[in-house]
Amino acid sequence: MPWYRRRYRKHTPLGWIGRILLGLLIAIILAWAILFITKGRFLKHSFERIASQSTHRTVRVAGDFQFYFNPINLKFVAEELSVSNPDWAGPRNFFEAKRIDLRGAVVPFLFSGTRRINRLELDGARVDMEWDKTRQHNSWTFGTGKGKPLELPLIRAATVTGTQVRYRDPRQQLAADILIETAKATESRFASAIRLNGTGTARTTPFTVVGALLSPNATIAGGENQLMLHFDAARTKLDVLGTLPGATALEGSKLRVTARGSNLADLLAVIGVAIPETRTYKLNAALTKAGNEWRFTRLNGFFGDSDIAGTLTVALKEPRLLLTATLATRTLDIIDVAPFIGYNPDLVAAKGAAGAITRVGGTPRLLPDAKLRVDALRNFDADVRYTVRTLRARSLPVSNIALTLGLDNSLLTLSPLTFDMARGHVASDIRINARRPAVVTDYDIRLSPTPLGVLLAGWGVEESGTTGTVKARIKLTGIGDTVHDSLSNANGRIAIILPKGSFWTRNIQLSELDLGTFVYKLFLGKLKEPVQINCGLIGFTVRNGIAAADPILIDTQKNVMIGRGGFSFRNEALDIAFRADGKKFSLISAQSPVGVGGYFAAPAINPISPQLVERAGVGLGLSLVATPLVGVLAFVDVGDAKSAACGPVLSGATAKAQTTTKGKPRDDVGKGTTAKAEDGKRSDAEKKGQKKKFLGIF
Repeated sequence: MPWYRRRYRKHTPLGWIGRILLGLLIAIILAWAILFITKGRFLKHSFERIASQSTHRTVRVAGDFQFYFNPINLKFVAEELSVSNPDWAGPRNFFEAKRIDLRGAVVPFLFSGTRRINRLELDGARVDMEWDKTRQHNSWTFGTGKGKPLELPLIRAATVTGTQVRYRDPRQQLAADILIETAKATESRFASAIRLNGTGTARTTPFTVVGALLSPNATIAGGENQLMLHFDAARTKLDVLGTLPGATALEGSKLRVTARGSNLADLLAVIGVAIPETRTYKLNAALTKAGNEWRFTRLNGFFGDSDIAGTLTVALKEPRLLLTATLATRTLDIIDVAPFIGYNPDLVAAKGAAGAITRVGGTPRLLPDAKLRVDALRNFDADVRYTVRTLRARSLPVSNIALTLGLDNSLLTLSPLTFDMARGHVASDIRINARRPAVVTDYDIRLSPTPLGVLLAGWGVEESGTTGTVKARIKLTGIGDTVHDSLSNANGRIAIILPKGSFWTRNIQLSELDLGTFVYKLFLGKLKEPVQINCGLIGFTVRNGIAAADPILIDTQKNVMIGRGGFSFRNEALDIAFRADGKKFSLISAQSPVGVGGYFAAPAINPISPQLVERAGVGLGLSLVATPLVGVLAFVDVGDAKSAACGPVLSGATAKAQTTTKGKPRDDVGKGTTAKAEDGKRSDAEKKGQKKKFLGIF
């Protein structure tokens, strides 16, 4: 090669690149050497300035400071290190330590972003972990952004002495103070366990926690670490036992959790999940962490006298955690259902049905008045699938319950909620909207055709002689954060339909719809056949919590039964009058109105109505002035009852749409009001009486 070409070879592009790379390598080696020789102590003030600016906190090192590579991994030493809290957290520091000595892995961080500490020595540390009152910011998320869940780096070996951790979460009402005792590592094995103990409160309930990280047979460089934790609160005990991939590595953990206590709501309240109070429970599950999810599998146990099994996942998502579950119960005791409706399970267990009744203003109250915890619903979302094979309940033939529960940003849905009842099927959709200041609840409950004989078998109905069926629908909308409050101002409609069929009961007092025929057959002992129902409708229109008969109309082979009046969801008062008129001439008939009064929890039947007493007085007078035969005339039924057209009845139509079989509008079923007169108008006395009874206004 000519001399002039060799002279300028170093100025070619390839030559320039080589010179640059060589210069960079020399600079890196020089910097490494300077850092290694000086231990990087001259970077102390630069570290404080840069760290303070990037974290928006005050970072100070009052003692020795070292920052260098040894030889590749980072070596960091700081004495009297302190990191301040954000302004809202108060004067104490977020972190302070007498001495911190760590060796961080550089290569995994550069190529995969993995934060790994190969060795940590920590002495006299104080960590203050706190959420603000709105739970939008926390002390361990640096900068001005929203608070994030805590993510610890992987620590492969540690020596920890006298370290205290303080945790506060005002919104979840959770506080804890934990002391981490001495932990030493010798070569590749822990010489002693990492032990911790502490105290705290969860929603004003004090608790204690003790635990240890035990790894006598596990190597630091990849072995599994045995974890043991025990939480003890007033009504809850929780044990966690299993292995972790590393001392601070939760991903892929293999843990077994056992929880027991007197109320499952106490346990879930710790993570901000609200459920109704339960009876004594015990649960076992396998637990592992995958990403932002805590997964409970092979879950099984009991609550009260009911079993439960399935899977549960808690996902730490934003803006709310997400609870997903697939759960199943073989046998669900009716008492354990009570709290999910709003009743106290302990009272129901002790007193039976009477435990569901309270007294308000001197009157019995049956509808539950337990408040929906609207504030807690804002903390989480949920998607729960729950099935029940059998409900253990006397006189309530329910099985195959299937519930899909959804919670999305304070909108709670039980849709669908289905179950089999007495060879019929109930399907319902309940929607509780707590997104607004006033909670709005929509009820839509539907009963498919169900055999009356099976449904009412516990109330003396003879199944073998009853072929009739019943179907129904309840569709209401109300405002309030309790069942009682939402119904006390509800609007909507209730319709119970009886298609053609027979009805027979072992209790003869329930079998005859015509009082005169019942009295006649009672004395002659001729109650031999079931009642033949052509069609029937028990309908109510609900306005502002007051339900008015609209209409009550049951057409049988021999009689027409009509009911007028209504009831109140506000104070649960009943004021209904039933009357049965014969279609044919009846010699002995006393079909004057039968009154149903009282309350949901204590109904009262008054078969001796004023009209019947008046007729008895007339009969007695005629007997005195004439003959006993003439006295009977006061009880004669001329049999002028008009048969009902079954089309409007079976469609659940209102009173205005009801007609006779000849197509004429009925004038005896009221006007969809609470009046008990045929014309649907209330007298001044009735208005005053029902105002007092339904509204509690004196």
